[in-house]
Amino acid sequence: MTACAIEPTTADEEGWPSEAGCVITVDGSYAARLAPSGDSWFPERWTLDGPEPYAVPLPGNQPEEPGTEVQPMGDGRVLIRRFADGRHNFSLLYPTGPDTGELPLGAVECPDEGTVLRLLPPAPGGETAYALAVGRRSSAVWQVAGGAFGPEHLAEIPGRCSGGVWLDRTGRMLALDREVGGCTKAIVVDLERAGEVSALLQIASGSNDRLLLADPDSGLLLIRSDAPSPGHDRLGWGVLGSTLPVRFPECLRVPDCAVTPFAIQPGQVLMPESCAVALRVDGPFGSWVGVWRPAERQVHHLPAPEGWLAGAGLWTKDGVLQLPYATAAAPCGVARMAAPSGEAGGPGETGDTGATGSGDAGPEDPAGDGGTAAKSPESDPPEPVAPRPVPLQQAPLGNLVTK
Repeated sequence: MTACAIEPTTADEEGWPSEAGCVITVDGSYAARLAPSGDSWFPERWTLDGPEPYAVPLPGNQPEEPGTEVQPMGDGRVLIRRFADGRHNFSLLYPTGPDTGELPLGAVECPDEGTVLRLLPPAPGGETAYALAVGRRSSAVWQVAGGAFGPEHLAEIPGRCSGGVWLDRTGRMLALDREVGGCTKAIVVDLERAGEVSALLQIASGSNDRLLLADPDSGLLLIRSDAPSPGHDRLGWGVLGSTLPVRFPECLRVPDCAVTPFAIQPGQVLMPESCAVALRVDGPFGSWVGVWRPAERQVHHLPAPEGWLAGAGLWTKDGVLQLPYATAAAPCGVARMAAPSGEAGGPGETGDTGATGSGDAGPEDPAGDGGTAAKSPESDPPEPVAPRPVPLQQAPLGNLVTK
């Protein structure tokens, strides 16, 4: 299973997320969210790896304040970040009978009042957790859970950073989107080499190139860039380790809608073009789910389950999309959808409500392998080799240009 990368969330006037989303561990075992209780909010852990999902409330002595963040850990505890008196305080929450146990981890203080600190997406393995503090001129990466002596400052990066995507299965290589001089480019931070920074995306010299998702198994990258149309962002895809250009399929442009990828099917070693990608589609009449593969020229549109925690979900290796939802009748549920296969077959296709768009199906290489080292299906496949994520001085996508 793979977890989604977290886009910056929007908040209401009081600082609460505008929708009650949830965060899922990389292996899909646990999720955590702030659940509503009347006019207040409390942490809640979901267990997802059993026969049926179930939720465990983890309320504190008082309701949580606006701006609080939660994140599940691999052992079932929930990391919480609270802000009070100019300090970001971190603790681990866990159930203890009818009460909630809390293990304080320490605090991070940001002297600059303009600094914003947010948790980064769950790290592979689930044993550690990280946060990004964005100041006026630089950004800092902190390890806030899993260390021996509380929060630890790992890296200071010139420029304002956002996003956060893990490129490997060890939690070493972290991709961030860095803004310098009014231009945003995706970079890679090596957390085992004192935060050494390397370029990841350089589609055009003046373009804004952001990394949204990455799958370490196949090397598939989902990118948002204005390189094809200056001033207008478009979704594209590339392959880590490939020298082929980033592609921007026309089918990923849905009129009057915002399209955001949130999960990639894992386990497709050397087959990035076959990975199913889950898309959140927000339109004038609500949100729904899109499913797309780089090898296809169509997006399959699927209705979201009632109460979907929009933007949250994960794939199994077998191509089943799992979407968490919460309603009054089912406060903890997971809807499962099998990914449509092949080109869209119209409304009669199982689980398919139609498809939109035509466009670039992928790199125009003779083997049709999306730029990986895989051979065609008719030939014997090579031994699986994990895509090389680091170091990126050899910039797998460092010198790509748009077609």
